[in-house]
Formats: sequence, C-alpha cells, structure tokens
Amino acid sequence: MQLGQHAPAHRTIVHLSDTHLLAGNAPLGGRYDTEANLARTLERLEQHAADGAIRPDALVFTGDLTDLGEPDAYLRLRALVEPVAERLGAPIVWVAGNHDERPEMRRDLLGLSADEQPVTGVWDLGGLRLVALDSSVPGWHHGEIDEAQREWLRQVLATPAPLGTILALHHPPLPSHVPLFDILELRDQDALADVISGSDVRAILAGHLHYSMSGTFAGVPVSVASASCYTMDVARPPQRVNGMDAGQSFHLVHVYDDTITHTVVPVAADEAGGYFSPEWYATMAALSPAERLERFSRKPPRG
Repeated sequence: MQLGQHAPAHRTIVHLSDTHLLAGNAPLGGRYDTEANLARTLERLEQHAADGAIRPDALVFTGDLTDLGEPDAYLRLRALVEPVAERLGAPIVWVAGNHDERPEMRRDLLGLSADEQPVTGVWDLGGLRLVALDSSVPGWHHGEIDEAQREWLRQVLATPAPLGTILALHHPPLPSHVPLFDILELRDQDALADVISGSDVRAILAGHLHYSMSGTFAGVPVSVASASCYTMDVARPPQRVNGMDAGQSFHLVHVYDDTITHTVVPVAADEAGGYFSPEWYATMAALSPAERLERFSRKPPRG
C-alpha cells in the first residue's frame, strides 16, 4: 500500500544474528537459554509474516551461530530455522562468526567439505546481490578479511547488480564505544574499504556486538543487528557493559530505489492499540492525497 511519495520496497531481508547455540541446549554462561530465545525470535518473525507485514526475500544470520562450533549445535540450529524459512519461502544465508568453527559449520550446516576454507557465497535475490563474507579467523576471536577473500570480492563486484549489492559479515567495520570490542575488531579495514569504494555496495550487515548500532564504512551504511541469545546492556558505563537476557530484536531490511532502511523489531511484544486497523487503512486508501492530509495531518484548531 502506497499512501505517500515512496513506492513499496523492492526487496525485504530479515537480518538476525548471534544465536550462540550449544549442544544439548546447555545454558550459555550458565544463564541464557539460547534455544528458547531463538525460538521466541522466530515465533515473532512468523507472526509478523502471518499478519501480512512482510514477505522476506531472505533470512540472513550474521554469525556466531553456535558458541563452540559443536556439530550437534549446528544440527539443532537447522532444525529450528529451516522449517520457518520453508514456511516463509525464503532462503537462509548463514554467515560465519568468531565463535563458529569452519569445518563443522561447513559440514553440519552447509553440507560442504569439512575444512578451513572461508564460508562465502553470492545470492541473487531478484536482481539484488547478497554477498556473504567470512571474517572469522581460525583459532582467534578478532576478525579479518584476508587478501584472497578481498580479491574474490573485487571480482564479484566488478559487474554491478541491477539492484546493487548488500554485504553480510560478522565483525562490523565500525568503531565501538565499548572498549572490549576494540580487541576483537575487524582488522585491516582500510584494505576492505579499498575494495568496496566505488562499487555498487549499498549496505553492510553485521553482528558480533550483541547490540544494535549503525554507521558508515567507505561511504556505505552499516547496520549491526542485536543478538537473539542475549544483548549487551549499553546503558551501563562503557567499561561496565555486560550481558542481559532482555532487549532481543531482529532487523527488517527494506530495499528501495534510492535508499535502504533498517528497522529494529523487538522480540518482546504487547497488545497492540486498536486505532490503526485494516478498515482505517482502507478508508485512507480510498481518499485522494489532499483528502488524506486533511483527514489525518491537519491539527484541530487551538483554543
């Protein structure tokens, strides 16, 4: 439905991150039920889709899919997510994070060879190109896109896509005001910026931080999704930020002709108000633009 000057989005992506599943659903840190939190996130997503609010073109999980890279955790992740994706009719894009292990992820999640090759891929979402990068470094928690992967990306980007390109990786190429993430940042960011600059890359999706954040990198907007497992309480002083079992969310990425928007969708829900109903929208749609402004935009006289 178009009631303003912008036509509906061409594509919609659901951006989720940092599920951190453990084998046997062991509590993460002795505290967080990562399976239950992911299940609630997926339930909220399906409710959103059932209401007709979205028809996603892809589900993108930006890394730290498991906490220890255990085979059983990857199999459980598939069991939870794949039926939802099938019902939504959307492909799943799995991105590797620092807590993932490439051999197990490749074998048990993707059905590939169990080796240390980077987990990368390219998806054509009806003219919108989605590229998954692997910023994980085997044996380490910081991030890096090495020279071979940068050259591969350069070749991918050599031919522009009709609706442009979105990159997905785990470690965001952004500063964080939380000092602990400085140690675990994406290294050699200038080299990656050199590949992206002047290309058709329109947005970068990332995770890793366990809180939602946005910025720009090489002139490209970057959107960081919060985690489904637990979030960081950034209301605390930077050197005292820690995890909390609250505030989980996912993002809706809407791709338009001239912009891409990133909407934070809270997993926690309350009863919706009753004013803006389908009947209200039908009434607005039947009016002319001038009549809609008169009906809904004009303030009542003061005094």
